[in-house]
Amino acid sequence: MKSVSLEELSSPGCHVCKAFEEFWHSIEKDWPNVAYKNISVITPEGQALAGKHMIFASPGIIINGELFSTGGFDKSKFLQKLKEAST
Repeated sequence: MKSVSLEELSSPGCHVCKAFEEFWHSIEKDWPNVAYKNISVITPEGQALAGKHMIFASPGIIINGELFSTGGFDKSKFLQKLKEAST
């Protein structure tokens, strides 16, 4: 199983960001190969990521350096993308 980098670009008070985080924490035990990192958009690192990936809505979900979604997420598509990235 390949290791996968999962980054969430979140903003303070974002309810969709919180929902994604809660969803991730509910399934992360099934994905020991995934390194999750939450990055706040108000940090310099977050600003750089937002600019690089042209993220205008939170959360920005980045899998292996590639933008997966912004402003929301589809659980089944997200799981499918994780499976693809892991093999």
